[in-house]
Amino acid sequence: MARINLLPWREQLREERKREFLVLLLGVVIIAGGILFLVDRSFRGDIRYQQSRNDFLRQQILVLDARIEEINQLKQQKEQINARMEVIQDLQGSRPVIVRVFDELVKALPTGVYFNTLVRTDNTLEIEGIAESNNKVSELMRRLDDSEWFVNPSLQQISAASADANAEQRTANAFSLTLVLQEPLRDQEQ
Repeated sequence: MARINLLPWREQLREERKREFLVLLLGVVIIAGGILFLVDRSFRGDIRYQQSRNDFLRQQILVLDARIEEINQLKQQKEQINARMEVIQDLQGSRPVIVRVFDELVKALPTGVYFNTLVRTDNTLEIEGIAESNNKVSELMRRLDDSEWFVNPSLQQISAASADANAEQRTANAFSLTLVLQEPLRDQEQ
């Protein structure tokens, strides 16, 4: 009988297939590793790119916030300047008013009546003075009421006082009154 050994070629074939499998497995692992490496690099690049965009946006937001703050400060300065201009315009518009007030007070002042103090608070005038008699105070009140610059004259107090301590002790009446200043031109405009 002839000696035929079928085992070695099968074993060789098995070894050869095993080598091919290992080579293919190694190739697949290398290719998969390469693909993973490339995907990882791509993702990291995308993340870096997005982070750089985010950093740029943060910088631009800071620049815009600074500009907005500057604009708000300019608006505030503009409002302050406008308020100052309004005050100046009101002051310049009311400059002749005080002259008219004093002129009307002089016109309304009867002889024998003297003003000691005159205080203006907004549109209210407080007057303290001395009159020779109660009739003079009444005449002053009527004249003030007839004036188109004054309304609501109100006598606060009247009392006997000495007109001149060194003279012949004539008695006079000290009075205090309040009235409201009404500018005729502004009422006509309204």
